[in-house]
Amino acid sequence: MAGSAAAAPARARSVKAEALFPVFLKLAGRRVLVVGGGPVAAGKIAGLEAAGADITVVAPGIVDEIRRSGVRIEQRPFEERDLDDVWYVVAAATPEVNAAVARAAEERRLFVNAVDDPPNATAYLGGVVRRGDATVAVSTGGRSPALAGLLREGIDALLPETAVVDRWLEEGDALKAVWRSTGVPMEERRVQMAEVIARAYCGRMPGCAAVASTGGRGPAEPAETNGR
Repeated sequence: MAGSAAAAPARARSVKAEALFPVFLKLAGRRVLVVGGGPVAAGKIAGLEAAGADITVVAPGIVDEIRRSGVRIEQRPFEERDLDDVWYVVAAATPEVNAAVARAAEERRLFVNAVDDPPNATAYLGGVVRRGDATVAVSTGGRSPALAGLLREGIDALLPETAVVDRWLEEGDALKAVWRSTGVPMEERRVQMAEVIARAYCGRMPGCAAVASTGGRGPAEPAETNGR
């Protein structure tokens, strides 16, 4: 029994250590390496371009879609020097190549999004919903991209169109100036923002009034202090 009791905290620590830290990256003007030249790699190019990344693709074979994108191409196998001055890496090649990329990147403390290859990944892309400058991302830690996609679709169906969210953001900008000048606490800011949303949206979302009354969070959820 004592051994089991001792093992439980160890397992808990192990699970906690694997928890993901959600973050959004500013890649504009920064070098990003994509290893792989097939359709999977091609599917990552548009999102990186939208973020303004300086993209280099390295692979022995390159599909036409990547060639048409206009990104920098090195048609050859991956070499460790390809990681020089790189901020972020996408590995979309074979598991063997992805593993080599992951090992080299680990030595340089670079994060690698190994597509559909969790053992070689240190970064996972989520299912993304965008409404103007508002972005929601969903991740399953690489376990089930299909589930992440379903969750993304559910959120997408719930949120209103971009024009509505843009109005919320504009009201948030105006409120933020007042909050900063008057020192309104973060918890109260969330309540006021929820009230703005409730006035415009509660008729379309079941349970919205209850959410608005708690400032947009459940009773056990702590308020964020640095949300943007």
